[in-house]
Amino acid sequence: MNVLTTNHQCIEDVAAYLDGELDDAALEVFEGHVKTCAGCAQELRTQRQLLCTLNRAFEESGAFELPQDFARLVATHAESDVTGLRGRGERRRAFKVCAVLALLSFALLGAASRATVFQPARSSLRVAESLFDLAWKTIYDAGTGASVIVRLVVRAIALSPYGLGLFLILAFIIAISLLPRLIASYHRAQIIEEEF
Repeated sequence: MNVLTTNHQCIEDVAAYLDGELDDAALEVFEGHVKTCAGCAQELRTQRQLLCTLNRAFEESGAFELPQDFARLVATHAESDVTGLRGRGERRRAFKVCAVLALLSFALLGAASRATVFQPARSSLRVAESLFDLAWKTIYDAGTGASVIVRLVVRAIALSPYGLGLFLILAFIIAISLLPRLIASYHRAQIIEEEF
């Protein structure tokens, strides 16, 4: 992690640490964090070097007088220079503006967007519709066939003597096991007919 990826809270914690503003618990937490976070450790070194450089520059230059409103000017410049550290509301507004601009640019594309966006979407919807239709017809046909077979088998068993009923049950089990192949063959034949 480098200094550029160190987040704003870490930079504030480094400044508070160097200024001696952290209480004992926060101090321990921060020192533990610096040992594991390379970005914060680098930020701490950078700020310490900056403070040492400033101290040396002030010691060598002797006494000088600051402007009367120095603290107010520094605070004003600091507030206006944090353009990358805005709040959530500003980010939301920026997102909304970007979304409106994107919609406007999309609308201005006109016929080109119709050919590149809407046609593929329609094709995808048609494919999805045909797959859904195929699945529905398969389920419906299987249900209808099963109900017809069950009715016939129940009637045959109810009306037949004992030996014939057992034969019909065996025929029913064989028919049920062959039903998926029959349905698949039926749908393959329909697909082939639709292609020609």
